[in-house]
Amino acid sequence: MTEVAAAATDTPPFRYTAALAGEIEHRWQDIWQERGTFRAPNPTGPLADPEHPRAGAEKLFVLDMFPYPSGAGLHVGHPLGYIGTDCYARFQRMSGRNVLHAMGFDAFGLPAEQYAVQTGTHPRTTTEANIERYRAQLRRLGLGHDDRRSVATIDTDFYRWTQWIFLQVYNSWYDPDARKARPITELIAEFEAGTRPTPDGQSWAALDADQRRRIVDDHRLAYVSEAPVNWCPGLGTVLANEEVTAEGRSERGNFPVFKRNLKQWMMRITAYGDRLIEDLDALDWPEPIKMMQRNWIGRSTGAHIDFPTAQEPIRVFTTRPDTVFGATYMVLAPEHALVDTLVPAAWPEQTKPAWTGGHADPRAAVAAYRAAAAAKSELERTADAKEKTGVFIGAYATNPVTGGQIPIFIADYVLAGYGTGAIMAVPGQDERDWAFAEVFDLPIVRTVAPSEGFDGKAYTGDGPAINSAAPERGIDLNGLDVAEAKAKIIDWLEANEHGAGAVTYRLRDWLFSRQRYWGEPFPIVYDEAGNAIALPEEMLPVELPEVDDFSPKTYDPLDANSEPETPLSRRKDWVEVELDLGDGPKRYTRETNVMPQWAGSCWYELRYLDPTNSAQFVDPANERYWMGPQFPGDCGGTDLYVGGQEHAVLHLLYARFWHKVLYDLGHVSSFEPFRRLFNQGMIQAYAYTDERGTYVPAEEVVERDGTYFLGEAQVRREYGKMGKSLKNVVTPDDMCATYGADTFRVYEMSMGPLEVSRPWETRAVVGSYRFLQRVWRSVVDEGSGELRVTDAPADEATRRLLHKTIDGVGADMAAIRFNTAISKLIELTNGLTKLAATPREVAEPLVLMLAPFAPHIAEELWAKLGHERSLAYEAFPVADQTLLVAEMVTYPVQVNGKVRGRVEVAADAAEETVRAAALEAVAGQLGGKAPRKVIVIPGRMVSVVA
Repeated sequence: MTEVAAAATDTPPFRYTAALAGEIEHRWQDIWQERGTFRAPNPTGPLADPEHPRAGAEKLFVLDMFPYPSGAGLHVGHPLGYIGTDCYARFQRMSGRNVLHAMGFDAFGLPAEQYAVQTGTHPRTTTEANIERYRAQLRRLGLGHDDRRSVATIDTDFYRWTQWIFLQVYNSWYDPDARKARPITELIAEFEAGTRPTPDGQSWAALDADQRRRIVDDHRLAYVSEAPVNWCPGLGTVLANEEVTAEGRSERGNFPVFKRNLKQWMMRITAYGDRLIEDLDALDWPEPIKMMQRNWIGRSTGAHIDFPTAQEPIRVFTTRPDTVFGATYMVLAPEHALVDTLVPAAWPEQTKPAWTGGHADPRAAVAAYRAAAAAKSELERTADAKEKTGVFIGAYATNPVTGGQIPIFIADYVLAGYGTGAIMAVPGQDERDWAFAEVFDLPIVRTVAPSEGFDGKAYTGDGPAINSAAPERGIDLNGLDVAEAKAKIIDWLEANEHGAGAVTYRLRDWLFSRQRYWGEPFPIVYDEAGNAIALPEEMLPVELPEVDDFSPKTYDPLDANSEPETPLSRRKDWVEVELDLGDGPKRYTRETNVMPQWAGSCWYELRYLDPTNSAQFVDPANERYWMGPQFPGDCGGTDLYVGGQEHAVLHLLYARFWHKVLYDLGHVSSFEPFRRLFNQGMIQAYAYTDERGTYVPAEEVVERDGTYFLGEAQVRREYGKMGKSLKNVVTPDDMCATYGADTFRVYEMSMGPLEVSRPWETRAVVGSYRFLQRVWRSVVDEGSGELRVTDAPADEATRRLLHKTIDGVGADMAAIRFNTAISKLIELTNGLTKLAATPREVAEPLVLMLAPFAPHIAEELWAKLGHERSLAYEAFPVADQTLLVAEMVTYPVQVNGKVRGRVEVAADAAEETVRAAALEAVAGQLGGKAPRKVIVIPGRMVSVVA
């Protein structure tokens, strides 16, 4: 007989094994589903349930950042946050709260579409199959989600409301005086009444329909703009700034990204810049995440300054208007709209040869430079270390404070999408401007006195203003510090109509168009004149049509000049449509771009509240109950939102913006979507490479004396991400099959603090497995299957240990310290192994405390203990405070073998505490000298060697 067979034969029939765990887990998962155990009642509507045990109770909304269902499925790193939120939700449910915990899927996106391009398989087919696989994997982990509330962004019933929210944004404008969004109809009414002047001062009645439309459209929170965008030929679409890496490549696919002028839908998120910063103070978020958002929004105070030219003025924004006397040249982005109007046919006299780029005329020079700039990524253009390039455009501007003529250049380090796309160059105070001035032999004028001993080039520090006076123009900044000089020059600019104080943001308006197929269609059509017209709500949803070809027109990742063509544009029968929009049937053309993947994830948490509502995206009563403010000044929102740090800017910023628009328009009662944010860490893994540097299967590697081998060949270990290419993926399916889902849950929660990244070690899982086996043995006899629980009272020490554990575990659970809670449960369980039978007064609280972490085995043990109902709504144990007072122990204290004193300390006092008390008690015997040795024998005595 083999050892394995012998071990199998010797296994007690009722031992907790992986096989038994699997049977228990599948059975309880079926029971939970049949009974709707985790369904949370709403205050009103179809999901209300007055008979529910938590109906009317204090609510708690626990939210996960919902996953994108990739074809690879889950590896063990993905469920870390999901298990964490499940443990927290189960604890809070047992603590008396009505807990809403649901799971949906962020299901639109490029991976499914790229797979469709390669294989011809419809993105919906692969996405829905992936969703079902994810649901099965998540179910296997025993996650307690309200299954009625699950949504996917690709569901027509869901994206109907995504389109509806887009219409709310489109039909709104931001009133800077009221500091909120208002319906566009109110803006039009103010223009009509004359209470709001038009931009050029004309009366509203004197304007024709097209002029009125342009004014209104210029105010909308969603608008069409032809502007420089991030064009990614490799993906066949444009990208938001947040989707482009610091290297100037696409975050998805790592393709090069180029600046191109294209007509796109934009969202005026910049209007909310101040509120997005200010309201961070109301949020219980990690400070690093708040700082990332503040930096991304990038609020800057300074001034707009107008530099007159032969055509119209060039407007710049600067945070240092006090240095304007040192502006000796200007630089425009190559794409700047004024370049074409300013470039003359021939070079002006005295143009320096170095300024021309070797071209005979300015137009040729500009055209050549633009072509070279278009082929560069944003990173290449803005890198500080790169050689400064540029070309004179053949025109001059007037410095408004000196009256002098300064040359205008274009240079690729200035970007059209940032600020005004133009800068006043002050080489004396800016290192890049200094480098440019050196290359092109341009004047350098210092406007701030350098500190004593400074012998560098550009001086970027503070100091008194110098060379900054024009008495004939009524301005003198000399001797003023920076703050005083800034205030004085802004006053002068405003008084002389050369500029004004201003606030700008690094944040750009949100690029909202994608030239793809797999996304939400816009509820927009265009009339014969090309005007955008919003569809009425009753025509929603605009459903995605079927197409034969999912690929964009271009797929050359290096072709910056390729033109986008959307897959939808090829469905002419869908694009060209006859509609009656209130003035009779007319022909219209549909918008053929789609919304970005971020659209659905901007509001999905709101749909969890009322997923079956076909009349509203959420009933106001349900929204107020689950997300409304809890006290004056509270921002409202979800009570706990758990997800990765990688979403610090993109998703969180966009979702906050949409939510604020909905709040301003009265659709929600909370002005922030996520009150509390918790970032879970990552599970990382070891990977192994052979002598060729090729990754080898991690599960086949063995360790011998600190060295790692694959067979007989030595391999090198490295540490980092888990992934298929590294051949170190471990799936939760494998762990559940080998140990059971409860063991996997306990291991992930015990590896360390939830917010800290940690290494995965499959061999360490056995520790959690053995812990659950000990819990099982403390209640169930492995040989007979009978209870080994007694109704006899626990002894004093066991009872005190129990209530100490209850107190500690409860505090740890509330504070999301799951690893320390589990360690306390292990300590209690180890204490029970010494007993002939486990007192019921200990067994039942132990099972209840274990339930959030290992719900299946806990339910099974609870049932074996004679309970008919699920423990999901049983009360979490509460400690008897009188048993938390530690007993006192008296320690005799010997000095050189003779008792010289006694100290009384708590029985559970740490050794350091006992040591300090003992030394204080015999300090007189030591004569002020440090002892040579102190030996503490716990609970018995302290021996001091003088």
